[in-house]
Amino acid sequence: MKKIGFLSFGHWTPSPQSGTRSASDALLQSIDLAVAAEELGADGAYFRVHHFARQLSSPFALLAAIGAKTRSIEIGTGVIDMRYENPLYMAENASAADLISGGRLQLGISRGSPEQVIDGWRYFGYQPAEGETEADMARRHTEVLLDVLRGEGFAKPNPQPMFPNPPGLLRPEPYSEGLRERIWWGASSNATAVWAAKLGMNLQSSTLKDDETGEPFHIQQAQQIRAYRAAWAEAGHQRTPRVSVSRSIFALMDDRDRAYFGASSHDSDKVGFIDEKTRAIFGRSYAADPQTLIKQLQQDEAIAEADTLLLTVPNQLGVDYNVHVIESILKHVAPAMGWRD
Repeated sequence: MKKIGFLSFGHWTPSPQSGTRSASDALLQSIDLAVAAEELGADGAYFRVHHFARQLSSPFALLAAIGAKTRSIEIGTGVIDMRYENPLYMAENASAADLISGGRLQLGISRGSPEQVIDGWRYFGYQPAEGETEADMARRHTEVLLDVLRGEGFAKPNPQPMFPNPPGLLRPEPYSEGLRERIWWGASSNATAVWAAKLGMNLQSSTLKDDETGEPFHIQQAQQIRAYRAAWAEAGHQRTPRVSVSRSIFALMDDRDRAYFGASSHDSDKVGFIDEKTRAIFGRSYAADPQTLIKQLQQDEAIAEADTLLLTVPNQLGVDYNVHVIESILKHVAPAMGWRD
């Protein structure tokens, strides 16, 4: 059995060819898609966060709105760039969204990826400390967030407060019990996956990772997951961790599917550089009739290793089409893969 959700980048463009032409469209359609996905029986609604881009950038208002309109589906991010975040303010926002949803928030975070502007986090008021890299800064922000989410007081109260305080040192409020165990780290390398395991975070592994061995993407990703689980066991954590992978998977059910994805040129891995130092491997997409898809997916070692699969959706094709994309996988592929009864 496997949890299956969707991952949306929330793109929008004023182009007449787009079904999502404004930021308002992207936000409202994201809510509608999450509601519809829950009705289909999907397990998660996840959203990518990018700044300075025509995409979703402020996730907590969106997640809270989805949480208020749904009852069972997990709501999450994949991922929030921690170079841009104030950990204490983030803890307040995340806890509020988690409480509104009844404890369904799955918060994916990471050190970030190349953005639309140079050093965009500087415009948000952050810069690495002396001797730090921007990646170090992101991990420092993350460790503060994890510490705050333990829920222990640390701030000395005003002896003459405006409102009565509880006894002892104070913490950011609201506080949501259990959210600390639902933090995920988006790891691109084996080393950062091991680091995440040591800190007790779940693992999100995307369709891109550092090319560390030259092997096919799904094999490298499976190795990353195994290294993560070994580090988790060595750290002695008491709970069972969760691991997600994301994939572009399209079942070609009708002429519309074949027109959009039937001639896909992304049916093999790609290798490139995400910056001047980092060689990365990009995982293939899957687009075929259900029976062919099943055979292809059975060969994907990383999907087999993960407990959660996130289907990347082409959000600019509209809510109705994306409901069809998700439903096709849930009904025609997942049962044969053993992911559903």
